[in-house]
Amino acid sequence: MGAEISQVLCAAVIRILRPLVVILLRHGVSYGTFSELTKRVYVDVAFQEFGITGRKQSTSRVSIITGLSRKEVMRVRKLPRPIDREGAERYNRATRVISAWRQEGDFLDKNGEPGALPLSGGPATFSGLVRRFSGDIPARAMLDELKRVGAVEETEDGRIRLLARAHIPKGSEADKIHILGTDVGHLISTIDHNLPPQVQEPFFQRKVTYDNLPDQVLPKFRKLTVRKAQALLEKMATWLAGHDRDTNPAVPGTGRNRAGVGIYYFEAPYSEEDA
Repeated sequence: MGAEISQVLCAAVIRILRPLVVILLRHGVSYGTFSELTKRVYVDVAFQEFGITGRKQSTSRVSIITGLSRKEVMRVRKLPRPIDREGAERYNRATRVISAWRQEGDFLDKNGEPGALPLSGGPATFSGLVRRFSGDIPARAMLDELKRVGAVEETEDGRIRLLARAHIPKGSEADKIHILGTDVGHLISTIDHNLPPQVQEPFFQRKVTYDNLPDQVLPKFRKLTVRKAQALLEKMATWLAGHDRDTNPAVPGTGRNRAGVGIYYFEAPYSEEDA
């Protein structure tokens, strides 16, 4: 690695780590714990992505690549892996249900808005919605989850009304931290894909930012961002749902892939370090 690239990369890593360390310290995660997690990822990535074609990756080669001793590599590989499968499933299933409720004709009212659905009694019900778009999770469990995050309410006549345009965890900090892992990971993966100078098909990666905005402008821009970005994401969700085999089993093709678009808002007082 050239000296200039090394210096720029180290500066970039510090920028990434600063807000992450704020979160870690706030939740009592010590440097020692973070160091163990980092070692685990270094070893995993070295084994999975930096092998020699046609040869099984070895502990010795991983030791050379990572700078860890062979003994440390073997120790780290035996560490238990933190699992967040339950949080991921809960978030993904709730997201699919809300998205389908806003898009699928069976669950819309005469004005094209998400209908107030009876709990059960046919396909055009909340139970039918959950069965079609959330796999084998019971409708009552999904209802409890959506109530928990403030996405739905039960009316006096027993119907379920959608209140949210998207699944946004409100009460559970654990769910929000799960999103930290997935969304930031996706963004860094996109940047990694775009890094090679001669990349043939770069992934879309853009942002717009100005650095001399008065305080009074920010609330207006926040509202504009929510309105415009949500409309774009819903349009993208409709297109993807029509091509996803979970929601449309008749879609032809091979392989199984994940694709999506993420939008985020940021603001902070101006700092020369961030210029």
